[in-house]
Parts: sequence; structure tokens; C-alpha cells
Amino acid sequence: MDTEMIDFVKAMSDPERLRIIGALSKGPLNAAQVAEATGLSLRDAFNHLAFLEYVHVVLGHAAEKKQDEIYELDAVFLEKLARLQFKGKRPEYILPPNANEETRRTLRKFLKPDGSIRQIPNTRTQYASFQIILNYVLASFETDKNYSEREVNAILKRFHEDVAGLRRDLVDTGMLSRERDGSKYWRTQEEKRPS
Repeated sequence: MDTEMIDFVKAMSDPERLRIIGALSKGPLNAAQVAEATGLSLRDAFNHLAFLEYVHVVLGHAAEKKQDEIYELDAVFLEKLARLQFKGKRPEYILPPNANEETRRTLRKFLKPDGSIRQIPNTRTQYASFQIILNYVLASFETDKNYSEREVNAILKRFHEDVAGLRRDLVDTGMLSRERDGSKYWRTQEEKRPS
């Protein structure tokens, strides 16, 4: 957990600070108004506001007299903090325990920790690895189910940004079949696929 998040958690762990944040969520206030809205002494309100300002939860706008300073929630910082906490969050990929060593080695080499594809193996020089990666992707498609091109693309986007290339590779290797017009895709039966 980074420092900003630790400071934010500390700020949120105090019920008096939470009351201040609740009061400021309705609009900007000076310290006296915060004290009145939360039932705190002016001194306690100042102390909590100073801490909340220090951890960037609150912005203080300078005034001639300190007690006239206006405080408001730092919406930009709070939004940034929320975005950072959820950015790129994907469950960590766990290698299948029943996979042979070559498959495990290939998946470790070509996959990112979240299971997306770091790099698609070269079809000429790394064909065995290429097949392993395609089989890994193919496992996301159910047998006996038809998919629209949009559904295929949505599944493939989870693995790699080159959706069209990956879709073409699955069709070219016979792992996925499709209507000539691309209106329907389905997983090819195992025994019909090349090994």
C-alpha cells in the first residue's frame, strides 16, 4: 500500500475527521463553521483540518485571518486516489496444476501476471509455443456455443490488444470455425483440430 493510501486510511479511521468530511461534502466551510457543524471545539476542528489538508483530503484557501480560511474536499486528489486503486486491477493468473512442464514454461514466458498475453509467439520460429498460447485462449470459448464477432472480440480483448490478429490465428489454425460472412463463430471440435 503506497504512502498516499496509508495517509488516507489514517484520515478515515477517526470518527471526528469523518464528521468533518461529511460536513465538507455539502460545500466549503471555514473552521468555525466546521466546528459548529460537527460539534467540535474550534481548536479540534483546526487540528483535524490541518491533518486532512496535510494528507490532501481537504484544500484550504488562504484568507487574511486564519479562522476565515475556507476548506473544501480535494475532489481532484480523491478522484486520482480512487482511479489508482482500481486501475488495471485484474485477478492474478495461476498456472494450471495439471499442465505439463513445456506448457507451464511457455505460459510463464508469454503471459503477464494477470493472464493477458505479453507477446504472441512467432508462428515460424516458436510454433509449439504459439499453439500453447492459442490453446490457452481457446479455453475461454465454450463448446457447442455460437458467438457473434463482437462476442469473440470481447473475449479476445481480455488477452491481447490485437483482437483481429488473434481471431484470425484461431480461425487459421482451425481452433475456431466461422461463417464466411463472419456472422457466427464457434469452437471447433477437439478431434478436428491440428495437433
